[in-house]
Amino acid sequence: MPFQDKTIKCRDCGADFVWTASEQEFYQQKGFDNPPVRCPSCRAARKQQRFGGQQGRKMYDVVCAKCGKPTQVPFQPKGDRPVYCSDCFRQMKGR
Repeated sequence: MPFQDKTIKCRDCGADFVWTASEQEFYQQKGFDNPPVRCPSCRAARKQQRFGGQQGRKMYDVVCAKCGKPTQVPFQPKGDRPVYCSDCFRQMKGR
């Protein structure tokens, strides 16, 4: 079945946007069942909200339990588990 461009109204801003035939084909290849509900700019803004906010995340100073190097982690250690620097964590994860 050949795809045709469709006009959809954005859930967030109410603007009309075109869901192109090639985008529809991509969605089908990925197994996505539902068409997009947000325009590209609202999708980008929502993605930035979800993932871009991590840059302002509070970091905690710790000492690596394996090598003793000072490092920072994005969570507050409780003291009941060892905390590792990124290098030691990667080495241990690769086992």
